[in-house]
Amino acid sequence: MFDTNMGNLDRILRALVGIALIVGFFLLPDLSWRWALWLGIVPLVTSVIGWCPAYTLFGWSTCPHAGKSRHG
Repeated sequence: MFDTNMGNLDRILRALVGIALIVGFFLLPDLSWRWALWLGIVPLVTSVIGWCPAYTLFGWSTCPHAGKSRHG
């Protein structure tokens, strides 16, 4: 379906940022714009699937094996 365009470090950092934002939603009940912390779902999902649509638009990749044949 999608070719992986994210390396392991990129995926780990995105997952941490996504989790931190979602946890912040629950820990900061007085924040007037706390609903925006749900945007943490975006980096969390992209880290799980290993594909970033913005990277595709710009032709970027942090995956060390991007563009190489999987069969050798």
